Amino acid sequence: MVLTDLSYSALKAYQRQHRDHFPENLSLRVHRALSWLSKAEQARANKDTDTEFIYYWISFNAAYANEFGEIDRVGERELFEAFLSKIADLDTTERLYQLIWQQFSGSIRLLMDNKFVYQPFWDFHRGRISEEEWQQRFLASKAALNVALASKNVPVAMAQIFTRLYTLRNQIIHGGATYN
Repeated sequence: MVLTDLSYSALKAYQRQHRDHFPENLSLRVHRALSWLSKAEQARANKDTDTEFIYYWISFNAAYANEFGEIDRVGERELFEAFLSKIADLDTTERLYQLIWQQFSGSIRLLMDNKFVYQPFWDFHRGRISEEEWQQRFLASKAALNVALASKNVPVAMAQIFTRLYTLRNQIIHGGATYN
């Protein structure tokens, strides 16, 4: 069964129908992820994009984080990249590729062109790297996404996208961004 509606209500109905077949750990993670997805949709209805993003990120964390000790051991970013790679490997219908390439290509392009969600930009402003270095890395990361999309390498494409989203997440969570 391929779900086309990824709203909270559709996913919750699917979860209720199939949860008896889930391993206990997965069942708990899905339950938690869906609870935060519901909050994200409520924030979207209220046009509160910052809060919506935070709730989506918490939902994402709930889905991939098996154990908090594992996050400490390997690092959050490495853990979510491994999760994204696993999801991409399970996508035999290339649905993720279609979403990235067709449905969200404009949003992804805006995200990739935004220097403010690119960590090396901030590293330059903190004096950690040169202006030339951050600009070269910026162009290289956009080129890497284009190569990944052209070769249908969804894990690399998702890693590029989520690296930007991770920077945005850090800015919001750690007070490095202005509300709204």
